[in-house]
Amino acid sequence: MRVLAVDYGTRATGLAISDELQLTVRPLATIRSLARSSAKSLAKSSDSSTVRRAGTSGDRRAKVDVTAEILRYVADYEVGELVVGLPLNMDGTHGEAARRVDRLIESLRGAVDIPVIAVDERLTSREADQLLRASGATERERRVKSDEYAAVIILEDFLASRQRRQDLRDLPDSE
Repeated sequence: MRVLAVDYGTRATGLAISDELQLTVRPLATIRSLARSSAKSLAKSSDSSTVRRAGTSGDRRAKVDVTAEILRYVADYEVGELVVGLPLNMDGTHGEAARRVDRLIESLRGAVDIPVIAVDERLTSREADQLLRASGATERERRVKSDEYAAVIILEDFLASRQRRQDLRDLPDSE
């Protein structure tokens, strides 16, 4: 069963996916909340999309339905479980970002018949940036890839935690 991790943000949402045995994790995609669109592609967009004119340059941007995009990946990759990073404040409380993610989680739970699990994602974006810096990524590459690498870290941490819990259950009783 594949597990899909989501690092949700107002501008970009990173996705990472495990293999079927949950041994490896890889970055999958970054969903941009506002996608550049030509007039032709805007005409073909769904009714739920909204279009706004950005600045005076004549750019058109379509608001992307992030939930629908995540659901497309769930179907395309036959995902059996969704893990969504919850950006708690450093003191563990829910701020505005966490409340936005809570709304996304509720939306996903209402749309799929698989588990949707919220996990603490504090500092994963910083860790992803450090990882990309260490690999020699340019500033532009870091901006483009940081969200999906944050999702990789969320998923790796989740799977490692699950494995540790399983290992503890498998220990023989000391009685």
